[in-house]
Amino acid sequence: MLIALEIGLLYAVMALGVYLTYRVLDFPDLTVDGSFVTGAATCVILLINGVPIALAMLAATLAGAVAGAITGLLHVWGKINPLLSGIITQIALYSINLRIMGKANLPIPRALDSLFTPIREAGLWGSWISVGIYAVVIAIICVLVYWFLGTQYGVALRATGDNEMMARSQGINTGVSKTVGLMISNALVALCGAILAQYNGYADISMGIGLIVAGLASVIVGQAIFGMTAVWQAVLAAALGSIVYRGVIQLALSVGLNPNDMKLISAILVILALVLPQWGPLKNMRIQRKRAKAVAEGAQ
Repeated sequence: MLIALEIGLLYAVMALGVYLTYRVLDFPDLTVDGSFVTGAATCVILLINGVPIALAMLAATLAGAVAGAITGLLHVWGKINPLLSGIITQIALYSINLRIMGKANLPIPRALDSLFTPIREAGLWGSWISVGIYAVVIAIICVLVYWFLGTQYGVALRATGDNEMMARSQGINTGVSKTVGLMISNALVALCGAILAQYNGYADISMGIGLIVAGLASVIVGQAIFGMTAVWQAVLAAALGSIVYRGVIQLALSVGLNPNDMKLISAILVILALVLPQWGPLKNMRIQRKRAKAVAEGAQ
């Protein structure tokens, strides 16, 4: 379960990226499956070629931002459907990722240092100390995301997702807001890919398959459990949802379920998280939360 906690915390970076598009921008972005691998492939190939870890991760993050920009431009300038824009970019990234790696699987040589080398050498792998270190890092990223959403540009991003026509009437360039939001989202996803590639010790062309389902499951499950009344609460719930999701996956494996069924379990989790809040007591709790939020906003 400690390993599940570690992985859940690391994947929380990806969940925050999905939160920005799915919840904030209301944009169904399927670029995630490709940009995750782009981040992993870029980071690993640069590490193999002697680039420092920090620069390799920065390059991976920027590569993800470029992928998000392409999706945004296809939608905004090309007038292509949001869903189709993400699919087109995702398909293109499959070939680009193969070009970056040169083959389907690219391992990190054991002789090379990675982000997790100090933790391994200190004997902290899979310990509560390593979990605490990852938790602090994720908390910092959550604070940065929350801070950004509270800035003038972040508010414009949220307004674009809430009501695009109203945002335009207020003078907000919604096309730029969408593109920048997609860039930040996929930058976080690519950063997560770079981190997981170093955690696993390799980059693989298939490591992003179905990742959008895992991201949605993390966001939806987290916000169904922990709520999303305030922005800080929604951001935190997305990160905690990743931990819950990975915990459920680990629990499913521990009771003997076939690992090949994990994608099916992910899909079922998303369905339950979407459907259950509409039923009985859970629906009443959701209505009460909305009323409380409206009262709080009215008091302000």
